[in-house]
Amino acid sequence: MRRRPKTCPVCESGVRVVDYKDDRLLTRFLTERGKIIPSRLSGMCARHQRQMGRAIKRARHLALVPFIRGYSR
Repeated sequence: MRRRPKTCPVCESGVRVVDYKDDRLLTRFLTERGKIIPSRLSGMCARHQRQMGRAIKRARHLALVPFIRGYSR
């Protein structure tokens, strides 16, 4: 049995460049603990997976996206 290959959700939406300021898109590809979802689970192509990782890391640095979600002191 062969699985149907996943299509990239970013390519389907027509986004050419992933922007670090678009927190709604970035949080879609983060786990509940704040980790980046791998491409084999998200179905993203290699180009957009690299852009997504870079954008999430930039957004974390600027405190737009938390490093660890659900962390309370």
